[in-house]
Amino acid sequence: MDSSSNEVIRDCPPFFKVYKDGRVERYFVTQPVPAGLDPTTGVQTKDVVISPAVKARIFMPQSTTPGQKLPLLVHYHGGGFSIGSAFDTFTYKVTAPLVKQANIVLVSIDYRLAPEHPLPIAHDDSWVGLQWVASHANGQGPEPWLNDNADPSRVFLAGESAGANIAHFVAVQAGATKLVGLKIIGMLIVHPYFGTREPSDNELDKYVCPTSSEFDNDPIVNPAADPKLNEMACERVIVLVAEEDGFRNRGEAYYETLAKSGWRGKVEFFETKGEGHCFHVVIDNHNTEVLKNKMVDFINKDI
Repeated sequence: MDSSSNEVIRDCPPFFKVYKDGRVERYFVTQPVPAGLDPTTGVQTKDVVISPAVKARIFMPQSTTPGQKLPLLVHYHGGGFSIGSAFDTFTYKVTAPLVKQANIVLVSIDYRLAPEHPLPIAHDDSWVGLQWVASHANGQGPEPWLNDNADPSRVFLAGESAGANIAHFVAVQAGATKLVGLKIIGMLIVHPYFGTREPSDNELDKYVCPTSSEFDNDPIVNPAADPKLNEMACERVIVLVAEEDGFRNRGEAYYETLAKSGWRGKVEFFETKGEGHCFHVVIDNHNTEVLKNKMVDFINKDI
C-alpha cells in the first residue's frame, strides 16, 4: 500500500479525519440500541424505512389507551452533522425519558452523515422524513403506529446541537411550502449549532458543506439570512442553552433573531448554569433532570 494513502488531508476533531485515499475515520462511533420493548422505561421502539436513504425510529409508551392519540414529536439527533444516529445510545438517552414522562409518540429521523454526504443532504433527508410523517395525517399512512397513536394536530419538532439546526430548517420549510397535514405547535431548540462570522469557527462548516455561501448569505448556518424565516411553521419555540457551552452565544443570537424576525409565534429562553454542550446526553445529575422537566413542561403546556 502506498504510504501516502495514510496521509490525513483534513482533521476535524472531535468528529472525523479524512485520508488522502478518501477514507473517513470517525473519532467516535456511537453504539446502537436494539429496537423493541425496554421494560426498564416502559418505552417501545420500532425501526422504519422511509426511503432508500432515510430511516427512522419510532418511540411510544408501552401502555396506551385504545382510540387515544398522543402528541407527536419529530426529533433530529446532534453530532456535528457527521456522527450519531437515530438508533444509538445517545438518542435513546435523550428521547426515551421524554416519551415516558410527557406521554408522547416520538419519531427520530436518521439522516445521512457528512462528510461522505455533504450538507445540505442531512437537511434534505430530514425534510423527507417530516413529509413522510405528514403522510399519516389522514390515518392512511404506511406506518400503523403513527396512524393509530399519533395526533397530527399536536406536533412538536426538536433537536440538540446540529439536530437543532435541522429542526429549525424543516420548520421553516414546513411553513414556506405550507406543508399539509401537521399542526406544528412548538419546537425545542437544544444547545443549537449555527455558524459565526469568525473564520476559525467555520472550518467544519466549509468542509461538511462545500457549496455553502458566506455566513451572511447562508440560511443553514445563519437563520437571520433566511427570507422565509417569518413563515416558520410553529406557534412557539423554546431555546435552551448551557452557560459553559462554546455555542451558548449562538443560541442566544438565534433567540434574538426569532424575536425580531416578524415571525408571529412566541419564543422563550432558558439557560442551564454551570454546564457544557449537550451535558444531558452524557451525564445524569440535577441539571439533567431540570432540563428534562423543562422540555416536558413545554410539550405539555396547553395540550
